[in-house]
Amino acid sequence: MNNIKKAAKFVMAKPESDEAKALLALAVALETKGPYEVNMLYEMDHEGFKLAMGMIDDWRLDRHYLSKLHLLDHADVNRANAPQAK
Repeated sequence: MNNIKKAAKFVMAKPESDEAKALLALAVALETKGPYEVNMLYEMDHEGFKLAMGMIDDWRLDRHYLSKLHLLDHADVNRANAPQAK
């Protein structure tokens, strides 16, 4: 199970915990490219901190693959618009 799913389960199990609030804030910050108070990470327990690091790792990896897909999309468009040899 990926870390984002694990974090979602954690948040559903302990919605009022500081760790859950910090994980939700992290998810919002990653998706919106918004600010995040780093001290929230240091205040987490070990389990929450590991989930947060895993979320960052998964998010970064997903963005890497998305950027490759966008590059391939552009390559396909350019190939389609290129003049064909006769």
